[in-house]
Amino acid sequence: MSTASSEHHSGGLVLLGGASGSGKSYLAHTYGRPHLLLDSFYREIAEDHQVDPEGDPERALPRTAYGEIDWDHPLTWNARAAVDAIIELTETGRIRVPDYSITTSSVTGYVDLELAGGPIVAEGIFAAELPRILTRLGVDFQAWYIDQHRLTTAARRLARDLAERRKPVPFLIRRGWSLLRKEREIRDHYLDAGFTPVPKRELHRRLAAR
Repeated sequence: MSTASSEHHSGGLVLLGGASGSGKSYLAHTYGRPHLLLDSFYREIAEDHQVDPEGDPERALPRTAYGEIDWDHPLTWNARAAVDAIIELTETGRIRVPDYSITTSSVTGYVDLELAGGPIVAEGIFAAELPRILTRLGVDFQAWYIDQHRLTTAARRLARDLAERRKPVPFLIRRGWSLLRKEREIRDHYLDAGFTPVPKRELHRRLAAR
């Protein structure tokens, strides 16, 4: 991977990947300087069923097999905005990111982030969409996938989502079961994108050393 030239980017960029509930946010919040929450770049529910001047649907949000908006589909996420934020942060040392509410699926405000010596630890369920783009743009990064037993991840995901009231309970149960069944597929997707699987204990060690 090529090297970024920005003088601000002394601590490097780490992409953390993993299934929802694997502990990405905890690791990024603990070791990131700053923690860049990629879920901040979700599309808003207000975009669903938007129409163009001719009245045709324009990029309606994708649906699950059970008819709900599929918030685990990358088309519910604005990859371009996420990449622009990473580039701006590495070049200027600061950015303003949306404060996105998963409960309401909308932007409720904005949050200012600044580099504090690095590393930038960027995490989110769509992190696998970034290595190809960042490599093409010449941004240096490490990409690590949290390797954890799928049942541990599923239990932590459900406990978190219920505690935070992220979505209605029936939706959370259906989503959790679907993600549990697809976890191997999710893992393979990250590895195909260039992520290296690393156990969580080892990730603590690597991130603390940066």
